Formats: sequence, C-alpha cells, structure tokens
Amino acid sequence: MYDRLAEHFRQIMPSADYCSLRFVRERSELLSVRQNVLQPVRSSEDTGAMLTVFDAGGMGYAATSDLSPSGLRRAAEQAHAWARQSAGRSVVDFSKIVLPPPHGEYASVEHIPWDSVPLADKIELLQTECARLKIDARIVDWSASLWHTEVESLYLTADGGRVQQQFRTLVPMMSATANAGAETRERSLGGRGYCRQGGWEVLDQLGYRTAAPRIAAEALQLLTAPNCPSGVMDVLLAPDQMILQIHESIGHPLELDRILGDERNYAGTSFVTPEMFGSYQYGSELLNITFDPTRPEEFTSYAFDDEGTPSQREYLIRNGTLERALGSLTSQVRADLPGVANARASSWNRPPIDRMANLNLEPGASSLQEMIASVERGVYMQTNCSWSIDDSRNKFQFGCEWGQLIEDGQLTTVVKNPNYRGISATFWRSLKMVGNAETFDIMGTPFCGKGEPNQVVRVGHASPACLFADVDVFGGE
Repeated sequence: MYDRLAEHFRQIMPSADYCSLRFVRERSELLSVRQNVLQPVRSSEDTGAMLTVFDAGGMGYAATSDLSPSGLRRAAEQAHAWARQSAGRSVVDFSKIVLPPPHGEYASVEHIPWDSVPLADKIELLQTECARLKIDARIVDWSASLWHTEVESLYLTADGGRVQQQFRTLVPMMSATANAGAETRERSLGGRGYCRQGGWEVLDQLGYRTAAPRIAAEALQLLTAPNCPSGVMDVLLAPDQMILQIHESIGHPLELDRILGDERNYAGTSFVTPEMFGSYQYGSELLNITFDPTRPEEFTSYAFDDEGTPSQREYLIRNGTLERALGSLTSQVRADLPGVANARASSWNRPPIDRMANLNLEPGASSLQEMIASVERGVYMQTNCSWSIDDSRNKFQFGCEWGQLIEDGQLTTVVKNPNYRGISATFWRSLKMVGNAETFDIMGTPFCGKGEPNQVVRVGHASPACLFADVDVFGGE
C-alpha cells in the first residue's frame, strides 16, 4: 500500500517549491467492564492523507480520504491554490524554511502484541479486575478498561523523502467510587494517566493486576477522612500529580506558537516572552526539563515529527534556566529561537502545530523517605482530579484525589480534598527537593486539546516525586 501511495504521489505532485504527503491510518479498540457488566466493545478506524505545498513564500494544505490518484490530485491542487493565495500575506515567509528530505523508520516496541492475546482473555482479565474492586457495599461504581490504539503513518516529500512510523499504545484504566450518605469519593489508577507505548506487557509494568484492592480500599478510606487543612506549608507531589503540573505550567507556556500569539483566541497566550530564553530563572536549580521523544516506552516517542524533522532529546530548562521553546521548525524560523521536533497533528485532516510530545522532569538525588523526613508540616498529594489555570498559563489551582499529612517528618493522617494554588512564574522556584530514579514514573495523557479547529493529541510525561516549599494549600470546606 505504501509503495502504491508513493507512486500516486509522484504522479500528482504539483510544480512548486515544496510538496509533501502525510498519510495516517489509526485503529483503536476500547474494552470496558463496569459494575461487572461488559460494555459494548468500541472500535474505530480512520484513514486519509494531507497534501502540503509551499510556493512563492506561501503555504497551503488540503486533506482527503480519497487516496486514488484523482483524489490526491484534487487535494494537491487545492493546497497549491491556497499556497499561491497566501503568498505575501502570511506572518511566515515559507521560502525561508528549508525542509531537507527525511529518511527513516520507527516502530513501537511490543513484547506481547495486543493482537496476539485472544479477545476472550482480555475480557476475562477485565471482568476479574473489575470484580476485585467491589470489596464493600459502599463501592457504588467500579470499572476496569483497556484502550489500545495503532497508528501507521507515511510521510513523503517531492524531493525523495520517505518516513514510515508505526505506533502501538495502551491505556489501562481502573476506578472505584465509594459513597456514604452525602459523601462520595473516587480513587483511580493514576488518574487515568498510565499511558504507554507497547503491548500486553504494559499491564505488568504498571501493576495492573494488583491495583484493584488498593484503589477500592483507598476510596473507602476517603469517606471518613477529614478535609485537608488550609495554610502555607510544604507540598510533596507524587508523579501522577507532577505530570499535570508539568503539562499545564511548563508544557503549554513553552509552546512557541502560543508565545507568538497564535492560540490566544482559543487556548490562550503565555506569560513567557521570547526575550526570556537563555536567561529567565524558571525554577530552582533543581529543575531540569527535557523534551525527549527517544524513550521507547513513553507515550509519544517518535523518530520524526509530522513535518519530517528528526527528533532528538533536548533540554528546555536546565538547572532552572529557560533554554529552549517547544517550537517546531516553522515557529523557530518565525521567532529566531531554538526549538524541537514537535510539529504534530491529531489526524490526517489536521495540520501540524506546535505540541508537547514527551515532556519530562529529570530525576534528582532524594529518596521519598528523605523528602518526607525533611518536612515539619506539609501534605503529600497523589493523583490529579481537578485543574484550573488562567489563559496565560500563570495563576493556577489544582486538586488531588488523595492527601496525607506530613508532620515532623512522618506521614500521618489521610485527608480528602487536598488542593493547592500558585503562580507558575514563582511556584517552580520553590522546588526544594527532587526525587531520585526510584520515585520516577512514566505516564501521560491521551487528551491534550489545542488549535482551531480543535486537535486532541497524546502527550507523554515522566517525573519523580517533588517537594515544594511554602505552598498555599486549601481544603474542601
């Protein structure tokens, strides 16, 4: 099929400065058991291609699900027409963007392919784990799910570039909701943040088969837990909350198209300005953030972005200093700033824009026990359940499913409704201890929205536990 597409592309390429074809086929399957009842199996498949043309400094694109020569030709003609109409009218002079022809392949590592496991075995596992969540009459809702996705892409350029990539991802989910009178509490498996590339082996990597009793017991424990106290104190964040903190107050503010104002009508702007790169103290010296699409198990690893730019690991923030933006090649040329290979599209019918991929906080040197022991008064928070942040990605308040007080260096009372707030521009400077590799976890989210029309993409995050000083904490009362 790929060779046939390549031949069709050669037949219909317009006479222009640059032309590319990006083919994408995505298949997904969602299996779910809720309250011990198998839900309808949901599956989908979506296939199509986008043609992109640069000509005379302008750029145009058009997408089609008709992959015949005539269908591709119509899309190429439309893209070429848009390129000619935008020439001299765009904020970007596309004649200045040099896109060398890419060559390469990428494939997710699957030790136990999803398709090698019979459907009956998958359903049996979910039924078993779902039933193990119902440990008490006060558990009023409980579910276990698996969401598997396969994506195949082919990127071709008129000057001979060719990239083939295959992605296999698995999102295991599990939750239990407990109720007593007016009180309702939920505990979930990492806030549904356990998202990885790979196959059936991901379940054992994440401890999926042992998680149900703990999740249910913690939901019940929260029913009688006191509210989190309010005040300024230390906050120790587990990785399943750190991923949200990184996503909202580092990832989105560093997207270069947002910094340049492209997203302000919809997703907002950023408190970060172009002048900050190279000098701005974004966090304490312990803060090291990398863009890293090279980890094979992480959710959005890849070899090339959706414009054919080769990916590599880059520091965005090093020792607290802001170094590099989340800006693809187009944004880099426009802003004259260094960026990364992060032009990403949610589908064949959306254009690539600046997106997060794998955005990680690098491990430090502290054990979890050392961080706890250093706290006189604070709260240990796990698993995000609510978030709010302003349209410049600066002022925020976040809430977690689970909290536990830290008093005189010891974990003590479990508390419900643990929340905290801050300002991105100063919060990261309060980072006073970073967990070591033993506290490090690889997670992500399948739902990051941005762009007009909207694009929802997968994003990977990895982080150790982290300790912050003098944080404004508040409870639910």
